[in-house]
Amino acid sequence: MSYLGEETTKLGFGLMRLPKNEDGDIDVPQVAQMADEFLAAGGTYFDTAWAYNGSEDAIRRALVERYPRDSYTLATKNAAWLGPKSADEAKAQLDVSLERLGTDYVDFYLLHNLGASRTDFFEKWGMFEWGLEMKRQGRIRHLGFSFHDNAETLDQILAKHADDVEFVQLQINYADWEDGSVQSRKVHEVVRSYGKPVVIMEPVKGGMLANPPEPVKEILRAAEPDRTPVEWALRFAMNVEGLIACLSGMSSLEQMRQNLETLKRLTPLSQKELDTLASARAKLAELIAVPCTGCHYCMEDCPVGMPISSIMESLNRAALYGVEMGKGNYGFATREGTKASDCIHCGQCEAACPQHIDIMTQLELAAEKFE
Repeated sequence: MSYLGEETTKLGFGLMRLPKNEDGDIDVPQVAQMADEFLAAGGTYFDTAWAYNGSEDAIRRALVERYPRDSYTLATKNAAWLGPKSADEAKAQLDVSLERLGTDYVDFYLLHNLGASRTDFFEKWGMFEWGLEMKRQGRIRHLGFSFHDNAETLDQILAKHADDVEFVQLQINYADWEDGSVQSRKVHEVVRSYGKPVVIMEPVKGGMLANPPEPVKEILRAAEPDRTPVEWALRFAMNVEGLIACLSGMSSLEQMRQNLETLKRLTPLSQKELDTLASARAKLAELIAVPCTGCHYCMEDCPVGMPISSIMESLNRAALYGVEMGKGNYGFATREGTKASDCIHCGQCEAACPQHIDIMTQLELAAEKFE
């Protein structure tokens, strides 16, 4: 499969959720073994970001220092809205990424997480124009952006910047395909209307679709007893039109091997299979309390250091398995002292959330349920 002159497989190695040692550091030897097996199976696309703590350094050691540069493609991202106070600081993220990665160019460079007020940072600091200059200098081969917002907003961005970018990265999975907030189907249609290929993120929705609630599993098992929930999710995403790569955020060698098996067996989805996934989607929507994917963007600048993602997970566990299960998870998540009731309602978490979750309201609910 070839897009933008690059040969890729339909599976990409997402580097956001890499395996860690007991001390919390990334397990580089395991990442190296995962990279070995990914490349041996024909995979080429490795996706990281300036904002993924330790990820760029880890993939330098696991991949860049061990393989010829033309044997893989690297993608990383620029989060102009996350920390920089000026255009120069935002643009310097590329320098940092190249140093961490140990390379003098990246194949795919993305303006990270456009949508809502985040887009304003890229506009006011001329990041699209700067990205094109970096392409001319050979520091970037392909310029694109990742996106978390609605179809109307995406259309406005592409109407202005379609000539500047070559691809768009979207959150697409069967659970969000018809979701009124994420709008996976609609945003995909917008990108394709501009003739752009796509990279897919969150095909298993932060792991939620790898281990969905039992009623959802029952629907999938009834249709195909031997197919895993992960395979269902990846097959849906990898069959989307115009695909450069579907990123799976793999955090173990076992997950890598499971995903590679899915890639080997990949076939188009039949109408019966699409109907099964529609039923699973409807059941999941009934059960899930909070559509959190555990990306942690909400926590980057939280002034009270609240473990927001874990608290959202606690609410989901309570909805799926009972209040006591949620309370146990909540107690562990808040063991260092910061609880949901400590929220000062500054709103930065909601502004950063790609899923548009009403986080402050959910924190109030968590305080009521668990404290």
